Amino acid sequence: EPWLHGSVNADEAAGTAPFHLDLWFYFTLQNWVLDFGRPIAMLVFPLEWFPLNKPSVGDYFHMAYNVITPFLLLKLIERSPRTLPRSITYVSIITFIMGASIHLVGDSVNHRLLFSGYQHHLSVRENPIIKNLKPETLIDSFELLYYYDEYLGHSMWYIPFFLILFMYFSGCFTASKAESLMPQSALLLVVPSGLYYWYLVTEGQIFILFIFTFFAMLALVLHQKRKRLFLDSNGLFLFSSFALTLLLVALWVAWLWNDPVLRKKYPGVIYVPEPWAFYTLHVSSHH
Repeated sequence: EPWLHGSVNADEAAGTAPFHLDLWFYFTLQNWVLDFGRPIAMLVFPLEWFPLNKPSVGDYFHMAYNVITPFLLLKLIERSPRTLPRSITYVSIITFIMGASIHLVGDSVNHRLLFSGYQHHLSVRENPIIKNLKPETLIDSFELLYYYDEYLGHSMWYIPFFLILFMYFSGCFTASKAESLMPQSALLLVVPSGLYYWYLVTEGQIFILFIFTFFAMLALVLHQKRKRLFLDSNGLFLFSSFALTLLLVALWVAWLWNDPVLRKKYPGVIYVPEPWAFYTLHVSSHH
């Protein structure tokens, strides 16, 4: 398979890459299965198969994600018609893997705590099972774990992720207006791709990072237009996916705007509720 060997064909030599259907398809599929599918797999597989002191099925999904995603991102960068800064690429990929791996461990233990009665919508110190721990310094350890999972893990995972996508996007321009259109296959992939980023932005609580990346992409498009450069099919695909994501996030926030319980959980200026918090609050509680 040519995509494994990073071959460059005549189209790319001429400066415009064809639409990378194989990479975008694998990328979208593995994002859905390994990232979105993680908590679902944990609901589906019987708990007896994965004892609480061993990795869960979700952890194995996460391990696969941590290997396959950086590999696909590297293949994408490799196929860019422009030579992208190599050092930034390497450091970003290395940081991405480190952040995703920190998250894997923190998230794994936090999910296991749910079986002991840990309540996700409360802070660490307010949790009934944590607040009476003796000695009290144990509570600090659980807060540290939460910090690794939610803050450090997420930042080191998502900042490089969006940086790599933006760097790749910066190479997706062509001088030919005729090349600036998406094939049918790309149009079909935009919906599952945009929907996945909606999940990523809301569940990962990274709206600021996402909107910053999107506006940087928009600014770049307008800047290149002045130089008579247009987005190629890969750039259009990424830009359309992100535009759809922005629309879905706006609809999601508008729909839950007056929810009193979620309002209390997300008190900040930017109110973007997590889908799983919505699920545990409204869907699973009704069953």
